[in-house]
Amino acid sequence: MKNQLSIRSYSANPVSHSHDFNQVVLPLRGVINIQVENFSGKVAPRECVVVRANKTHLFTAEPRARFIVADMERLPDNVNSSQHIVFEINKPLINFLLFIESQLETEINPHIEQSMYKTFYLLLESQHLLPKLDPRIHNALRYINENIAEPLNIESIAKVAFLSPTQFKKIFKEKLGITVLEHISQHRMEKAQALLTHTDYPLQIIGEKVGFKELSSFSRKFKQYYGFPPTKFKS
Repeated sequence: MKNQLSIRSYSANPVSHSHDFNQVVLPLRGVINIQVENFSGKVAPRECVVVRANKTHLFTAEPRARFIVADMERLPDNVNSSQHIVFEINKPLINFLLFIESQLETEINPHIEQSMYKTFYLLLESQHLLPKLDPRIHNALRYINENIAEPLNIESIAKVAFLSPTQFKKIFKEKLGITVLEHISQHRMEKAQALLTHTDYPLQIIGEKVGFKELSSFSRKFKQYYGFPPTKFKS
């Protein structure tokens, strides 16, 4: 066995098995039903399930469902040390899975495949492992991510989660360990830092892309978060 990525589908007929290497399964389309260790349930797109070496597991799924499967000799330390068998993945990894699918379906190129695996490993290594989330919180996080440039408030996000504002704030804090507003602020500042590093957008545009219409408000928030203004970071 070597470290490799592949596209798989699973039969609706369950087959229990194990293997002497680790396996990470990430749905692209459709839902996979899995039993492994102490987890039994569904894994959907935007999620990842880890099957450790020599652990008996059972998969079922509709034939049209598709998954990226990584056979891995060694798991990244963050995954190996985590108790989470199923966890959420971030947008960069989600987008990279689509590239993997396109490349693997187009040609055989061992050099590109090796590079893809290395990049996949690095992206997996960068994940902040969150447990499988309540679907209502999952929908709220997706809404925040897709609308980070727009004004966001508790009431509008709670509606997406089909919860009252009070219930939403309580469940969000219980599941993620931070408040909704803290999460929004963190997401905005990390995106701003990335834009400052990797683009030549003016500060005004960067501020607008992370939800600040006024440059002064963006600069103040950035300095509060990082300890120095974005002008210093940009230079």
